Amino acid sequence: MPITSLSRDPETLTLTLVADFPVPLKRLWAAWKDPRTLERFWGPPPWPATFTRHELVPGGRSEYYMTGPKGETSRGYWSVLAVEPEVSFEVEDGFCHPDGTSNDALPGSRMKMTFEATPGGSRFTSVTTFPSLEAMEQLVAMGMLEGVRAAFGQLDEVLADLRDATAGRGTALEHLDATRARITRDVRGPLALVWRAHHEPALLQRWMLGPDGWTMPVCEVATAVGETYRYAWENAADGARFGFTGELLASEPPQRAVTTERMLGTDGPSTTNELVLSPLPGGRTRITLTITYPSAELKEQILATGMVDGMEASYARLESVVEG
Repeated sequence: MPITSLSRDPETLTLTLVADFPVPLKRLWAAWKDPRTLERFWGPPPWPATFTRHELVPGGRSEYYMTGPKGETSRGYWSVLAVEPEVSFEVEDGFCHPDGTSNDALPGSRMKMTFEATPGGSRFTSVTTFPSLEAMEQLVAMGMLEGVRAAFGQLDEVLADLRDATAGRGTALEHLDATRARITRDVRGPLALVWRAHHEPALLQRWMLGPDGWTMPVCEVATAVGETYRYAWENAADGARFGFTGELLASEPPQRAVTTERMLGTDGPSTTNELVLSPLPGGRTRITLTITYPSAELKEQILATGMVDGMEASYARLESVVEG
């Protein structure tokens, strides 16, 4: 357990957490800067977090939601006040509605995160300041202390997995649990153009082709929630064809889209695919695709087809389309 201490002080209206890790300071900071890493520990295990926006710069904003065991969601945001890389950052933290507006029915707080090197690795200190004793007691009664302990209990494993060199590693597959998989790929190209390349037929047909030898003669894109998309591919050598269809469930241009997906010509259960695009330094973009399968068996069956290798071939082409 990385938490060294967790204490609250009603007089100063603060909750202070100290956690020590046997990793370099640079790696600890990177865990907070990268939204895909941050969401692996920000939510406690029963309520995993998904960040749809994360701008760790002064004046930036981060937005996330946590999904409960029955599919219920709780949404929050950070308004970033100050950032000193690898030293500290400070945010206003609050709850929000699905459209991103502040939910003033629940109290917010102010958090300052501090990072420092130690002889054994690095230390993280979080000081949360509440606007009143009533707000502090309300959040504690909602399970804040238990949630913090459970969330940060995951950070040791996250840091053990974290590597400094993400760019250029190719398409990476991560098994989140029995029915969920996460696929990540960094590409050289700006966020807005990568989003367009996922939603404009003329661009999609240039890169989303899988291994060499395939074309995409059918490319009907869903652009509004509730619309249906339809994609089909054909092998130039033998005429083999396959395709997918599904519904657009959520769309937050230019960073997030959620769709269902099933193979054309079948009436079996669909997967749910969440696409999140995140800007990176140097005009690059991180593509994260989280796939939820209807069963563990189907997940194993589909991933065993070499799907990830085909996606890598497509993403390599995507870079030639969007590299700025």
